[in-house]
Amino acid sequence: QVQLVESGGGLVQAGGSLRLSCAASGRTLVDNVVGWFRQAPGKEREFVAHIRWAIGGTYHADSVKGRFTISRDRAKNTVYLQMNSLKPEDTAVYSCAASSSRGGSNSYYSTGDKYAYWGQGTQVTVSS
Repeated sequence: QVQLVESGGGLVQAGGSLRLSCAASGRTLVDNVVGWFRQAPGKEREFVAHIRWAIGGTYHADSVKGRFTISRDRAKNTVYLQMNSLKPEDTAVYSCAASSSRGGSNSYYSTGDKYAYWGQGTQVTVSS
């Protein structure tokens, strides 16, 4: 089992920045994929970005490419999501998730059903 705890959410003005953290505990991450997803009220869950724990390869959704960056610190067992140039439409609950599978294409891991472990989420609110 992998336990995930997100932190770093909050209220920020449009154009501002936030850095979310996702701390993993329990089973050691080895070749998992760790992703960030978000869900705004009344909308479906949306893929944001993922990172392959072993090699550090990243993949970002088009909607955040150039503004958000996913990274990981293996020593701290933590994945980060640096969010810059935030927009009101980025307002959502952001959740991190870890896969239990290995391999697969970047797009394969852009849907939530590929992830076995989820954190509780952290609220990000961007004011205009």
